[in-house]
Amino acid sequence: MDSLDPGVRGAFAVALLRALRGGCPGSGAGLRGSLARGNADAYSDIDVAWTVPDAEFGAALGRVPVILGGVRPLASLRVDPEFRGSPDRRLFFASFTGLPLFWRLDLEVRAASAAEPDDPGGHHPAAAPDPDWSLAASALANGVAAVKAVLRGRPDTARGLLERGFARIGAPALLTGPWPADIARLADAAARAEPDQRALAQQVRTLAYEHLAEGTG
Repeated sequence: MDSLDPGVRGAFAVALLRALRGGCPGSGAGLRGSLARGNADAYSDIDVAWTVPDAEFGAALGRVPVILGGVRPLASLRVDPEFRGSPDRRLFFASFTGLPLFWRLDLEVRAASAAEPDDPGGHHPAAAPDPDWSLAASALANGVAAVKAVLRGRPDTARGLLERGFARIGAPALLTGPWPADIARLADAAARAEPDQRALAQQVRTLAYEHLAEGTG
């Protein structure tokens, strides 16, 4: 079972912030979400906002893989298609080799003049279809989130996450057994839909069986 030592996650987050600030002159990086509020649990992911000068926005985006990989080898890096056409904002999802799947990095990169995410005046173009966006990887992320929800005592949330995960890959939501079996079923369906995601699917299966009791449902 992966170590869920919050101290390890905290040190890693500090290293990420340092690397991002050093990766673009005049930029700033800070924690968001539960880590920033101080109410994170062992399963909380890492939310970071990186604000860069407007003139450096494009170059900063191109440096993201190198900056993150310089802190720890990347296992995966995806860009949210909702912001793919935005002139001043991107949202990256990153996972890292040797760290728990729970500790995904959600990195928002924003130009300094961009509206705050919760600003009603903020705007970004409608998302265009993205051929590089993996629906299976997205479904597997729902599987990881479902494990978290069960561990946090939120079965209705977990059930909804699994149903949406199955829907993403066009598979029937067969939620009939204990949690590990249902999550493994989603992982198997994702691997069938996109064989390139087999390794991640196996990791999600392992995560469910390691952290959830077989008899829970």
